[in-house]
Amino acid sequence: MSDQETKRSASPNGGEDPPSALFTPPPSRTGGMPLSAWLIAGAVVLAVLAGLLLLGHRKSAEIVGVQAPDAYSSSLPLTQLQMSESTSLSGGKSTYIDGHIQNTGQETVTGVLVQVLFKNEEQMPQDVETVPLMLIRTHEPYVDTETVRADPLKPGDDREFRLIFESIPGNWNMQMPEIRIIKADKK
Repeated sequence: MSDQETKRSASPNGGEDPPSALFTPPPSRTGGMPLSAWLIAGAVVLAVLAGLLLLGHRKSAEIVGVQAPDAYSSSLPLTQLQMSESTSLSGGKSTYIDGHIQNTGQETVTGVLVQVLFKNEEQMPQDVETVPLMLIRTHEPYVDTETVRADPLKPGDDREFRLIFESIPGNWNMQMPEIRIIKADKK
């Protein structure tokens, strides 16, 4: 059977298609969502994502100035303090303060916020850094830290901690800074 014969037999009337069939528009597709519906749905999804981002990045109240020690801080002595430094391959410098924290009180501690006061010899105001106290989880193959919330300090616990500082003012007197526990979260 030749191509021409195949076309004729496939035609509903058994013959050739009438010339008017060549100029008629193809049947329209219906049942799909209109473009405006897709645009509205996309805008709603973007608005929800933006709202979630804003809620997730809500800043907590920033602590300004030197704060008084927490009432429970006397039950959390910081001992065996040591300082060290390291330089990265990119030339950045990090300063570490390592030590031990012991919970001599009767409550389980789930978070510790400290203020570290870096003094200078120029009679200028001291630099105050407020950071969470991080417990040392492991020393090998490198020192890895975790929050106190990840492994709370129960009464009688004694743990190692590390404070990390990426930028300390150039006029720091290079002496061990004063460290104050300004907030202790308890169960």
